[in-house]
Amino acid sequence: MLKRRSRFALPRFTGGAVKVNLGFLDIEGNWEPDERERYAAWEMYVELVTRISVVELKSNEGLLREALSSLYTLFNTTREILKKYGPGVAQSKGEGDISFGRIAVEVLNVVLRPVLAYWHPILLDYESGRDTSVSATQHEWQWDKAEDLREKLNEVRTELIAYANTLACVADVP
Repeated sequence: MLKRRSRFALPRFTGGAVKVNLGFLDIEGNWEPDERERYAAWEMYVELVTRISVVELKSNEGLLREALSSLYTLFNTTREILKKYGPGVAQSKGEGDISFGRIAVEVLNVVLRPVLAYWHPILLDYESGRDTSVSATQHEWQWDKAEDLREKLNEVRTELIAYANTLACVADVP
């Protein structure tokens, strides 16, 4: 599983259920996933761990635009997974009170949407003022808000790591 800050409890199996504590979403309880939810969790896990979303973006690495774009693609990916597996992945099962659909939608609306809605237009405005003789990378590194955005992206990263860890547990991946 991915490393994460200690303020998030690692999910754990308790019989056929996963004990979930995603405090940043106010989601805590048991998730009793069925096979479709396990496959949906696996697909979402793969999407999260294979992109910048769970990797620290240091001050001298990468482009903020690419990081925001990577986070934005999670909206379409999540929608596609939800449509593929159907309404059953949004319904809690057994004694559990949590579902893949509930967590996935909360991550989009509570974690990602506010960050993207705030930072995307601000970065776009700054990018539009770039002199063509300056590279996009140089221009971005000169931005006075770059470190603030990197800090915000790293906050989001810790939350996405907790999400990815939960999905890994549900998908039964080491």
